[in-house]
Amino acid sequence: MKNNFQFLTFHFQFLIALCAVFLSSCTRVETYEDTPTGNFEALWSIIDEKYCFLDYKAEEYGLNWNTVYRRYKHKIDDGMSNAGLFEVLGDMLDELRDGHVNLYAAHDVARYWDFREGYAANFSEEVQKQYLGTDYKIASGLRYTILPDNIGYIYVPSFSNSIGEGNLDECLHALALCRGLIVDVRGNGGGNLSYAETLAARFTNERVLTGYICHKTGPGHTDFSTPEPVYLESSDRIRWQKPVCVLTNRSSYSATNDFVKIMRTLPLVTIVGDRTGGGSGLPFSSELPNGWSVRFSACPSFDVDMQHTEFGIDPDVKVDMSDEDCARGVDTIIEAARALLVR
Repeated sequence: MKNNFQFLTFHFQFLIALCAVFLSSCTRVETYEDTPTGNFEALWSIIDEKYCFLDYKAEEYGLNWNTVYRRYKHKIDDGMSNAGLFEVLGDMLDELRDGHVNLYAAHDVARYWDFREGYAANFSEEVQKQYLGTDYKIASGLRYTILPDNIGYIYVPSFSNSIGEGNLDECLHALALCRGLIVDVRGNGGGNLSYAETLAARFTNERVLTGYICHKTGPGHTDFSTPEPVYLESSDRIRWQKPVCVLTNRSSYSATNDFVKIMRTLPLVTIVGDRTGGGSGLPFSSELPNGWSVRFSACPSFDVDMQHTEFGIDPDVKVDMSDEDCARGVDTIIEAARALLVR
């Protein structure tokens, strides 16, 4: 209860600070006409004034939002269809390379998935079945079992599924005699950050600095508040005291990326697998004159070294699943973690 109260208190204060800046993002944009040109101008301006990674992405891959404006402005015609407009606006948003950026219309959702597409999956549900078996236990958002070498295995498919304190008590109690623990968050695209923090709090005995967060204070690309430290409070319930391996892949995104950022600060934790997908911006929404909704990253978060994790976090031990292992029902990444935990 204490951890949840502190989490909610911090985020309530944080959202109060954001309210003045983003009040307009909760209402319809009225300064632009409901035409293809007006909707284009509205969308470009929302990103220009409120998106939090424009300067960072200019450094990383040369993004120039003014150049993007000129390039896509030529594709807008007030006689174009809604479908044509949606395609152009979606393509423009893709320039941000951000999975937290979406355009929502009645007929479709524009999304950016290249943070995981084109990369090795490094996860197979069919192979994982060989490890979970059929008698694994389910505690709300957790699936867990004990592997033959007395290694505990917890699979967290999503942080959209509730993870309560009682669930964690039962799970960790059942795994208490295991020599080590694997927490598998491969394929976990995120969800509720509070669930990720509730889980992470079971792996530390003290309050830990896990990073920093800022919020926009104005329309300029560099208008941000002073970075605020973010801490993880140790749980006052059952805590894990043995080595842990956290398994990651490119589909470990958003709140899961944050979970990995937190876990890698803890002394008994090793991150194993592939680089995470990233997604470190806190998303907000706004609306275009035609009623379409746009979601975008509004508040940047950083690791303990004030480094961005927007494009992912590298593992401590890089491991890829091999085709040969998959063919014989072996998960290369799980096996690498088991080897680390039994040595």
